[in-house]
Amino acid sequence: MKADIKDPSLDAAGQLRIEWAAREMPVLKLIRERFAREKPLKGLRLSGCLHITSETANLALALQAGGADLVLCASNPLSTQDDVAAALVVEHEIPVHAIRGEDEATYYKHINAALDHKPHITLDDGADLVATAHKERPELIGSIIGGTEMTPTGIIRLRSMERDGALKYSVFAVGEADTKHLFDGRYGTGQSTIDGITRATNILWAGKNVVVCGYGRSGQGVARRAQGLGSHVIVTEVDPTRALEAVTEGYRVMPLSEAAKIGDIFITVTGGLKGIDEAHLLLMKDGAILANSGHFNVEINIPTLESLAAKKRRLRPFIDEYTYHDGRRIFLLGEGRLINLVAAEGSPASVMDMSFANHALCAEFMVKGKEKLAPKVYPVPNEIDREIGRLKLVSMGITIDTLTEEQRKYVESWEAGT
Repeated sequence: MKADIKDPSLDAAGQLRIEWAAREMPVLKLIRERFAREKPLKGLRLSGCLHITSETANLALALQAGGADLVLCASNPLSTQDDVAAALVVEHEIPVHAIRGEDEATYYKHINAALDHKPHITLDDGADLVATAHKERPELIGSIIGGTEMTPTGIIRLRSMERDGALKYSVFAVGEADTKHLFDGRYGTGQSTIDGITRATNILWAGKNVVVCGYGRSGQGVARRAQGLGSHVIVTEVDPTRALEAVTEGYRVMPLSEAAKIGDIFITVTGGLKGIDEAHLLLMKDGAILANSGHFNVEINIPTLESLAAKKRRLRPFIDEYTYHDGRRIFLLGEGRLINLVAAEGSPASVMDMSFANHALCAEFMVKGKEKLAPKVYPVPNEIDREIGRLKLVSMGITIDTLTEEQRKYVESWEAGT
């Protein structure tokens, strides 16, 4: 078995971490038990480019239980939990190609190692696996049934590929499933982003001016939790509807050119490029803290920050101090990468339970309906989304009402009126 991890001897610690996460992942546990009985993925090769964490490990074990031959690589150079990678390789014989802190060349070497598996199904978080397969390994495309994509950033890339006619196989937009985006962004990313910044800096949030760049689901979660800790939250947006949402939630909304002058902490969750650019960096006051919780490290213009600095030094893990020529200091956290995974542990397992359940059930769905799938980005089927919600409620001991036949006919009919 080929694998490339930091240290196989970390396996025992990683296994304990996997077991701890499993306690909070009852939906995936139920899917794993059914998969073990039915083997819906038997004989299929799966390649996953995902954050190598304890939660991802539980997804991998569910897929393995379903009969899948699985290989994993990292979807971010700084998000890998090396002990979890070791446990997957040593304890569960799942090949992993991921080392925390790997450079860009190693990162893409690992992606190509996952593609060497000649997958029938790809599981992606950011679309690097899909993009690399299309650009560099087109000979693999013909045998790929389909894929799944976890994050909005990756979905944007895939839709761009679809518009350009470049996408050659179907991909399910897991990141847009209700049981993913309504919970993972608002609750998972919101909590874990604040957690990561707190662990990195040990700051007091109360009284700080916190600028949240982007008010999608993740931005909403970050803003809500910062406000709950006593921060004065400012939201910057390019979408008028989202900006209006932020205003009606009680946040101040203004252009970043204004917020840059008064912000103490800046958090980017835009999914775009250079959300914080040179003009904003030049306006920031001494001591401003910059963090990113979007998928790629391009939301803050780091090369420009480097060029503006007369001096740079690492103050403590995950904090780089950039000193301008006029003496102002700007602090960048986690090298501009996902701060909730760089300095913390990512979204809590109970949230990832639903997100990863979507991957598992979409993989099963693709296998059963592969002849009907066109090369496009598909929404997660409503029946999968609702089933995951139902299983989560069952695990929480919560029951809900059901429509009577009369009520069902009423809501489905166009004839009934006032």
